[in-house]
Amino acid sequence: MTDQEILTTLTEKKTQLEHRISAIEADLHQGRSQDFAEQATETENDEVLDEIHHQAKAELKHVIAALNRLEHHKYGFCTSCDTAINIERLHVLPYTTTCINCAT
Repeated sequence: MTDQEILTTLTEKKTQLEHRISAIEADLHQGRSQDFAEQATETENDEVLDEIHHQAKAELKHVIAALNRLEHHKYGFCTSCDTAINIERLHVLPYTTTCINCAT
């Protein structure tokens, strides 16, 4: 995978996450129903959305960090042992910071 392909993949992922986060935030800021039963359902939905929001923000931080590593020519190297990360691992998890040996 070339640097340009990596950049494209990470940039697309960053955009997707930013859109997801914005949509969740907009949904969380909507008004609530007057119906008590409906409010209970909305509260449960908000709890799920809050967790998804938290996960998306965490993933976005990883993607941004990967873009920074790419910019500084440190992308694809394990932060623990400094060896090259297997390309298949990077395809599956393009923002990973560790090789499979250090991840376990």
